[in-house]
Amino acid sequence: MNEVRYAGFWIRFIASFLDTLFLALPVALVIYFVSDGNWFDFAQYQQNIQMAMSGNTHALDTQPQTSFRWELVFEMSVLIVTVIFWDKWRGATPGKKFVHVKIVDAKTLHDITNKQAITRSLAYIPSLLLFGIGFLMVAFRKDKRGLHDLLASTVVIYDEETNPQS
Repeated sequence: MNEVRYAGFWIRFIASFLDTLFLALPVALVIYFVSDGNWFDFAQYQQNIQMAMSGNTHALDTQPQTSFRWELVFEMSVLIVTVIFWDKWRGATPGKKFVHVKIVDAKTLHDITNKQAITRSLAYIPSLLLFGIGFLMVAFRKDKRGLHDLLASTVVIYDEETNPQS
């Protein structure tokens, strides 16, 4: 058996960035149009940007109004789509698939369960709320696990089946 190659901070960062582009952004566009523009006040965003570009120091004094209901629909939609990808693509989302990494059970290195997938997704909240330390842990741990990985008993490794080490 090959030695396990843990995916580090930067490769996971790239995968997350790609998932934002190819998974979350399309879901956001659909939710925005389904909400008939009621999810957030896009006009206020435009006004803030124009004020900031003109050097107005009060550009962020007025924040756009958002609909909690539509924000919740967006977050739940991203969660569902992510879990579907993890289930169908053996622990990978489009971004993870592109960089040849996957999420597996930390003890068995087998596919994660739906319970682990949901736990891991929800555990992003404390990982982020603790000033992002839950994500930064990946850079400093030997096993490259973040708080969300620890809470869900998961680990992100290189997918040797799609990217065999020479």
